[in-house]
Amino acid sequence: MDREKILANCHLLLKAYSQGDLGQTRMPEDSNPGFLDKEQELRLTYFTLPMSLNYQRDSYKLWEAALKTFNDPETQVAFDVQKTAELPVIELREKLMRYKLALQPNKHISIWQTLSTTFVSKWGSVLGLMSACDNDYLKLRQLVQVEHKKEFPYLSGPKIFNYWSFILKQYGKIDLKNYGAIEIAPDTHITQASVKLGIITEKEAVSLTKDQISLRWRELLNGSGIHPIDMHPPLWFWSRNEFMFKL
Repeated sequence: MDREKILANCHLLLKAYSQGDLGQTRMPEDSNPGFLDKEQELRLTYFTLPMSLNYQRDSYKLWEAALKTFNDPETQVAFDVQKTAELPVIELREKLMRYKLALQPNKHISIWQTLSTTFVSKWGSVLGLMSACDNDYLKLRQLVQVEHKKEFPYLSGPKIFNYWSFILKQYGKIDLKNYGAIEIAPDTHITQASVKLGIITEKEAVSLTKDQISLRWRELLNGSGIHPIDMHPPLWFWSRNEFMFKL
């Protein structure tokens, strides 16, 4: 692995992303209603609960469904954790499935309600969790991935937790301390881009765990001034747009 060459290409990809040269770069999470500063709890809930359903599905369709659900006065209550924690399952199911935000009538509803209950019973709200961890990524990771792991279905998984942390900063307006400690989240596109850059081989793309791929990125970027998670958007769009941008 030619570290200097790969780092140079990383800088090129970051620049191309910022200049709009990677093709279509509208983030799935751009499907959001926009929130006032006083709506911080609602903002955090909006960018948290749908994330827990983002497993093996089209992210764009997920967030488009989230926006439709939020914009409908009859279903917007799904984003109020105090209410959804106690809402009868049959009612929550109807609200989450009306616009196909939830696709699985039992599992997805259970995940959504479990998370709502966790936030309310432990910290009162999503914002309460942020306050409890002092907006610190490392403390948040300890709470979500260690101390209360079972109470955060799917959201506590390494891939989605790191990406959720990134979204909390980028869209949730949380000024996360220790942001640089967030690991890159190696989904299919990140893994394909990692092969393209020469960070891992095609064989390693299959044999390495997601944590091992994240560690490879951490080691590569150490001392470069680039945070691993900051590479996620350019790599993701570079792969999604079929590597149209040539290095």
